[in-house]
Amino acid sequence: MNHQKDSRQEVIIFTRYPRAGTTKTRLIPELGAAGAAGIQRLMTERIARAAGQLRHEHGACPWIYHTGGSSRLMKEWLGPEYFYHDQAEGDLGRKMELAFRDARRRGAQRTILIGSDCPDLTSGLIREALEALQTSRLVLGPSADGGYYLIGTTSDLSDDELSLLFSDIAWGTAGVFQATLHRARRAGVTASILRELRDIDHPQDLAYFDHHSNPQ
Repeated sequence: MNHQKDSRQEVIIFTRYPRAGTTKTRLIPELGAAGAAGIQRLMTERIARAAGQLRHEHGACPWIYHTGGSSRLMKEWLGPEYFYHDQAEGDLGRKMELAFRDARRRGAQRTILIGSDCPDLTSGLIREALEALQTSRLVLGPSADGGYYLIGTTSDLSDDELSLLFSDIAWGTAGVFQATLHRARRAGVTASILRELRDIDHPQDLAYFDHHSNPQ
């Protein structure tokens, strides 16, 4: 069945161009620079396919916000079926907040933002997140390390509420998910919570990647 493009829904992927030595650096001691970049490439391609599937099935526009490479390089790598955008300057919170604000300016009513570090994140789970935003203003997918692999908001979240989710948080620590949830509750925003998944960031995660990263 063909679906028309629905700009009211967006899926934003945060990723990095897989240049050896500049990505997945914590895996370099185990895999070497080229091997670590290869993991980055594989996981980005997998999550991009999942987002592309949602576009075909549900009309959700797939945006890839990138760093470490130009939009031309990204398009040559992943293809013309995605929209490309540079990540903003600043810490991760600022980058994500501005990406959500971009989506709002484009007219999106429901926006999901994901990384490329979670091999078990499927199109089905992203679809579940989009569906959750029909009844909640916020959806979060917690990761086993205490962060989150997915965050989604609706356009009726106020500017102040949106900023609250991304400001003054110690990114990269084990308290990110709980801090975000606490911020949301303080603002009176009830979040839908997805099941917990695991990111691939450290050498000890590679065994999990080998056993659980078969393409969907």
